[in-house]
Amino acid sequence: MQQNEVTIPRANAVQRDNLSRYLATYLDVRRFKDVAPNGLQVEGMPMIHKIVVGVTANRLLIDAAIDAHADAILVHHGLFWKGDDPRVVGFHRERLARLLIRNVNLYAYHLPLDAHPEVGNNAQLGAKLGLNITGAAAENDLVLLGQLGKGLAVKSTVLAAFCSRYFPGLVRLYSTSSGLVQKIAWCTGAGGSLLREAIDAGADAFITGEISEHHIHEARESDVTLITIGHHASERGGVAALAAHLTQKFGVYTEFIDVDSPL
Repeated sequence: MQQNEVTIPRANAVQRDNLSRYLATYLDVRRFKDVAPNGLQVEGMPMIHKIVVGVTANRLLIDAAIDAHADAILVHHGLFWKGDDPRVVGFHRERLARLLIRNVNLYAYHLPLDAHPEVGNNAQLGAKLGLNITGAAAENDLVLLGQLGKGLAVKSTVLAAFCSRYFPGLVRLYSTSSGLVQKIAWCTGAGGSLLREAIDAGADAFITGEISEHHIHEARESDVTLITIGHHASERGGVAALAAHLTQKFGVYTEFIDVDSPL
């Protein structure tokens, strides 16, 4: 578990509902049809001085946030998803109980945090890899298009090795294109579902967090390089960037706590 705290000399506070309204506007929540509720998922104390951010609202993150005296937790993967068992039992009960007993707010933003042009997971991944954005594809621009440097063309294996510098031990090359890679598409998380949109956009390569088995065949038969860098690892950037933004905007303490996942 890694922690990275962004602090200021004197912390201010933001009202819970004001933060909800600001994030709804800033992340443009209304334009997304999502599989999870975006915004405040668990209501806690009305005034927030410190926010812990992380990728997923698991019990380790919740316990670490409580130990860090957080008033709110902000994540990419929240506690509630369409189609889930609605019963409050087992690990789901334990997560909720900790939040409710300590009166800690839980905010979650799924697709809005993927697609945001500044703090979004895709934008942050592009910046990390030094990709120049030239366009977008798929609904809500969930797939970004770009190039390495000023249109640098490289072999598939070179691109995979380059990604490994930033995601050591996680990168897998599943399909190699016959020619050099110049036009690159990417989508963090389980972005394999948007592979066809990347292909239709004319990409030579697609970088994502994780894929399903059939995506390998689709990429091979479309002569597209397919690279995965890990679902969790690909989505660390968004919450960290949003935390820094909230510190600057409201003067609240923010702390990024990474509960690692090998997927």
